[in-house]
Amino acid sequence: MTSTVSHNPPIYLDYHYTTPVDPRIADRMLYYMTTAFGNASSTDHIYGDEAAKAVSEARRQVAELVGASSKEVFFTSGATESINLAIQGSIFKHLDNKSKPRIAISPLEHKAVLDTCFAIAKKGLAKLITLQVDSKGKLDLEHLEQVCKQGLSLLCVMAANNEIGNIYPVREIGQIAQKYNVSFLCDASQAVGKIPIDFEQWGITYLAISGHKFYAPKGVGALIVRKEHQLEPIIFGGGHQKGMRSGTLNVPGIVGLGEACRLRMLEMEEDEPAIAILRNKLQNLLQEKIPTLVVNGDINSRLAGNLHISIPGIPNSAIIARIRERLAISTGSACSSGVAAPSHVLRAMNLSEELIEGSLRIGLGKFTNEKEIEESAEIISDAVAKIDRLM
Repeated sequence: MTSTVSHNPPIYLDYHYTTPVDPRIADRMLYYMTTAFGNASSTDHIYGDEAAKAVSEARRQVAELVGASSKEVFFTSGATESINLAIQGSIFKHLDNKSKPRIAISPLEHKAVLDTCFAIAKKGLAKLITLQVDSKGKLDLEHLEQVCKQGLSLLCVMAANNEIGNIYPVREIGQIAQKYNVSFLCDASQAVGKIPIDFEQWGITYLAISGHKFYAPKGVGALIVRKEHQLEPIIFGGGHQKGMRSGTLNVPGIVGLGEACRLRMLEMEEDEPAIAILRNKLQNLLQEKIPTLVVNGDINSRLAGNLHISIPGIPNSAIIARIRERLAISTGSACSSGVAAPSHVLRAMNLSEELIEGSLRIGLGKFTNEKEIEESAEIISDAVAKIDRLM
């Protein structure tokens, strides 16, 4: 007789990389996969009509969550595509000018922003200016204003950081950008659904959203584009979405994104403080068990679910190797290509190599519970103690 051993799945605390799809969202999407499966561009029958109506409703839901007009919402495959469309589409408009476009970027931006800007600069199509940050990852707004004052084609600052969780003063940054007539791209993929965003009132020109960061599926996102700022398309083939982004619309994904926005409108105000309480409990437990632990980033202005720590003298790779079967957290390193590299975010903050090598990113979400927090603290502290004894 073969015995079967029941193994519980690892505790999931990597919500910054991706969130589980809310079952309510998955249920709604299923209808548009199996029953109302029409192409939203096919208006010759009721299947297409129903799909088009669902897309229109989702567009309204996205707009409502971020304080925009539904006419300003363009659906994409996710934040990376949205960011590429905003940066390349805006810069291509300036190529006929005699002066080279100037782009200012925070060094803590996601690689989708940095790599796109670096690629444009490498081709000689734009000049890059790097904004200044301190050891907590806070942005120097006086320097930002001086850079805007000197003239910019595009300013790129995220709403919340994907590693250290810092929340940036988007409203104030938008006011500075408007003052100097600078287009402002805000990567809000980590912020939407977690903190309030007001696209219209905060002076944002382009806002990038990714569904899988707030309980919608992977492979769907949006770019919000202020009415008077038409972009040059970077994808051609059919002229969908007013010619801004060609391609058959991912109706089930778009429905999921819209439903996620609707649910965050209803539940964000209650969920996020509860998540912050759990995060603070985990932080306190870890600090009690690991006295040398350092909390990175701006602890006075961070996402509710973010806890970014360093344990000096204990390599993060050693911790991950010991806990990966029981707990899902990450180093936060640039491993999207499958090759781990030191965090560009922590490097830009000028943290010591010891803090960088010992850094871990922990991300909580709406499905995290108190028992998981207590178990996670035990798992991490136990791993640290065992590694410490071996060193």
